[in-house]
Amino acid sequence: MSIVSEFKEFAVKGNAMDLAVGVIIGAAFGKIVESIVNDLIMPLVGALFGGFDFSNLFVALDTVPEGVAMTLAAMKEANVPVFAYGNFLTILLNFVILAFIVFMLVKQLNRLKKAPPPAAPAAPPEDIVLLREIRDSLKK
Repeated sequence: MSIVSEFKEFAVKGNAMDLAVGVIIGAAFGKIVESIVNDLIMPLVGALFGGFDFSNLFVALDTVPEGVAMTLAAMKEANVPVFAYGNFLTILLNFVILAFIVFMLVKQLNRLKKAPPPAAPAAPPEDIVLLREIRDSLKK
């Protein structure tokens, strides 16, 4: 079997196509959730903390040259080593919010799924039916 035909067989299989669709939908859903977090939730969190921006939290690990503004961008531009923990806090908070949104979405989807109807009990084997008939006739 040639490599081209093997690849064609692999690419057309249901699992590969399902995975591709899942990745595409996941990327689009990720952008929606990212927008919800960045444009709706994080401004509310910032307003709750008095307009505080977590991404600018840092600790300078070296002396700051004179005339350099105390912002993360200015520190990086001046090549001052910084411990930028604020960006980590922002990403961590985004992850927690994202995980909660996905949890709620999956919970709602599972709630909307209907349980399959219970299956009818299987008919007993023929020998069991015959033995029951014999038993019932002997009781008479």
